[in-house]
Amino acid sequence: MKPLMLVAVLATALHITPVVVLVKRPDAVQALLPGADAYLAREVHLSNRDAHRLHQVVDWSPEDGVLTLYTGKAGATTVGALEFVRVDSPHGPIEVAVGFTPQGAVRGVIVTKATVETKPWVLEAVAAGLTNHYRELKPGEAPRGAAALTGHAGSLAQYIAGEVDKGVARALAAYGTFYRSAKT
Repeated sequence: MKPLMLVAVLATALHITPVVVLVKRPDAVQALLPGADAYLAREVHLSNRDAHRLHQVVDWSPEDGVLTLYTGKAGATTVGALEFVRVDSPHGPIEVAVGFTPQGAVRGVIVTKATVETKPWVLEAVAAGLTNHYRELKPGEAPRGAAALTGHAGSLAQYIAGEVDKGVARALAAYGTFYRSAKT
């Protein structure tokens, strides 16, 4: 009984809430890489220097030092690229899928995971049009989805939109720095 109580106290103190899947990864891939009939995962293992460079740009580098980009092809034609980015917040992690066109602009953004606590905030932000504000962004441009929700969503939805902005900024930086130079 004591170990169970200890776990409950720690979970409350650490503010841990379970992660829920909002959109399954295969569904996000199909939505963000329309028409693709073949997919390829490419891993980029970052050197310490590259990880530091990425950290300087967006205050983030992947925990394991590996970026994974998925490309979609229809026959011999590349239809785009996709990256899943995790953003940790005091309320738990969210996962954002960011799809890119062959020209390097954001095709779309889907929030694929949230926590039980943040799910209603994510759903409110998305219903208020959050993900529409990322389309056509290019590497080097700053996402402003949270700012666009001012007056259209509650404060918690705006807060989580700021976390989604971070995920999109990270995907833009990673794509622009490490993938764009390589043919997808």
